[in-house]
Amino acid sequence: MNFVAFERAKQGTGASRRLRNSGKTPGIVYGGSAEPQLIEIDHNALWHALKKEAFHSSVLDMEVAGTTSKVLLRDVQYHPYKQLVLHIDFQRVDAKTKLHMKVPLHYSGAEESDAVKVDKCTVNVIVNELDVTCMPSDLPEFIAVDLSTLKKGVSLHLKDIKLPKGVSAVIRGGQNNNPVLVSVANPVVVVEAPAADAAPAADAKGKGKGKK
Repeated sequence: MNFVAFERAKQGTGASRRLRNSGKTPGIVYGGSAEPQLIEIDHNALWHALKKEAFHSSVLDMEVAGTTSKVLLRDVQYHPYKQLVLHIDFQRVDAKTKLHMKVPLHYSGAEESDAVKVDKCTVNVIVNELDVTCMPSDLPEFIAVDLSTLKKGVSLHLKDIKLPKGVSAVIRGGQNNNPVLVSVANPVVVVEAPAADAAPAADAKGKGKGKK
């Protein structure tokens, strides 16, 4: 994915406010051997780009003053109630240095599994994105996970899925090294009260009417 940004000379609260009033979003690019660079981006173009999953999880081509560089989206600041991006941060990508990113998990096939089709279980997604590390050239836009083999009472764990070549999951200290990604809940069985419970009361009422 590519986008165009422009060099920004002025900084500070006042300058950023004027920039937003003119339909632009202030930002910064940092990382690598170069100095941090102030940038500005057309707000409408940025707003639409932010709606795309790839803009958040893949290496982007950023063009500034005719030069294109590889960057990652690192932070977005939104207005608390307006549809407005207040500030955006990008990090330069070094082709020879591993990245640490969150990558979306795309699940499919649950409806075809025995757990759903045969046993009428409910499939609950626990984890929607995965912390990974890899070289920039190996970074996937998303990781596809097939759920068609799910069975009743058996959850899907991290070690049950196959990660793309060159991609490793990041497990932080103290965390379970094989977390549950998807759980399978047994169907709820509703037990109805027997209708015969009302019969004794009806009989007693009938006997009472016969006495004078």
